[in-house]
Amino acid sequence: MELAQKQCVPCRGGIPPLKGDALQTLFDQLEKSWEMIDEHHLQKDYAFDSYREAVRFTNLIADLAESEGHHPELLLSFRKVRVSIWTHKIDGLVESDFIFAAKSDQTHAKEFSSNQ
Repeated sequence: MELAQKQCVPCRGGIPPLKGDALQTLFDQLEKSWEMIDEHHLQKDYAFDSYREAVRFTNLIADLAESEGHHPELLLSFRKVRVSIWTHKIDGLVESDFIFAAKSDQTHAKEFSSNQ
């Protein structure tokens, strides 16, 4: 099953973050424009034609975060949105972080691919 088809699962804590090969296997399923930083978080910058589109994407990701129960860090700037994802409860990465990354890409492709 593709990552974007899965649901994020809330982390209750008490589990170690993923490391090494387990992380790499999940990371390899994401679009190549994602970065994995220090095996701690995922990060991607999305570019837009206007500030208004960047704001709209930010709101779509906020809605996605609420529906998935998984909340990324969002940085909105002129015609760009940076999405940073990790599981705060364990201060690292779990499968749900990769699921959310894939769903972010899916949202971007659905809503903005014809505009780019």
